Amino acid sequence: MTSMPAEERIGSHLKRAEQALLAAKNAVLKPVGVTVPQYAALLWLAEKPGISAAALARLCGVTPPTMNTVLKNLQERGLIERTPHEWHRNVLETRLTEAGRAAMEQADTGAVRVERALAAEFSGEERELLLELLGRCVQVLDAQR
Repeated sequence: MTSMPAEERIGSHLKRAEQALLAAKNAVLKPVGVTVPQYAALLWLAEKPGISAAALARLCGVTPPTMNTVLKNLQERGLIERTPHEWHRNVLETRLTEAGRAAMEQADTGAVRVERALAAEFSGEERELLLELLGRCVQVLDAQR
């Protein structure tokens, strides 16, 4: 017997919610041919063209080696291009290609549908409270590191 029952562990509930969200997004992204990490990279690249792989990894919540794999796969499919920075030759700037922008927009349609369905389950007040509570979770967990 453990000192804390599984049903009382907030982390278990957070993980189940995360897994359900990823499964729903994977389902809508599959027809586009991108994974959730690839979609996240495409989405951030649409907002921050030229961003480095390291900065993109931080925004997407993955390790730099994982991001390099994601970017390699996207580049092989012609969805992104990587070019040396004008002043810092060892830094590669990453940008969407036209095909990448089209894939991101198609993927985003499905992802937004998932996000809207999730948001619709809560009143405006509940959504604000949920975001506040999740933010507090992040603060507490960051402090534990």
